[in-house]
Amino acid sequence: MTASSPAWRLLHDDAVARLEGWIAPDDEQEQLRLAYLDHLGVHPDAMSKTGPPAHLTGSVIVLDEAGESVLLTLHRRARQWFQFGGHFEPGDESVWHAATREAREESGIPEVTALPEIVQLDRHVLVGDFGTCREHLDVRFAAVTARSTSAAVSTESIDVRWWPVDALPEGTRDELGPLVAAAARVIGP
Repeated sequence: MTASSPAWRLLHDDAVARLEGWIAPDDEQEQLRLAYLDHLGVHPDAMSKTGPPAHLTGSVIVLDEAGESVLLTLHRRARQWFQFGGHFEPGDESVWHAATREAREESGIPEVTALPEIVQLDRHVLVGDFGTCREHLDVRFAAVTARSTSAAVSTESIDVRWWPVDALPEGTRDELGPLVAAAARVIGP
């Protein structure tokens, strides 16, 4: 399936509509929102990992009901702790559906569902063996599940584990701390 197929165009159009409708919480996020929209305008294949080296991805940060713990995956390729997420697939109905699918696949929790509101955008360069992928323009969502819910390690992960939000894994606090805070604001008390 090519990036110009109807399924990819629908996913592209959904990304544009979500980003156009999202009210960024600060100037930095607004600049990213505008950059994503510019990128989508120039690259009709920006939703596909076979598209440009910089392309959109979707992810979900999973918090417990109290907002005190976060479920993270130790990514097999990057060898770092992250939220759940990844590339879009031709069958994904929307950016939100794709992020939810990724969270379910990578957490092993079939009922985890992202809230439909974007919580954060993050543009990051990839380090490691990611083929032609060089940069992700990540659209991030949040989900809530009980800590007692059983998670499972996927083929893309080395480990899946709950972490206290105030004691995130070493080396992740700069990236994950703001994401956890953004998710907590959207999820609320």
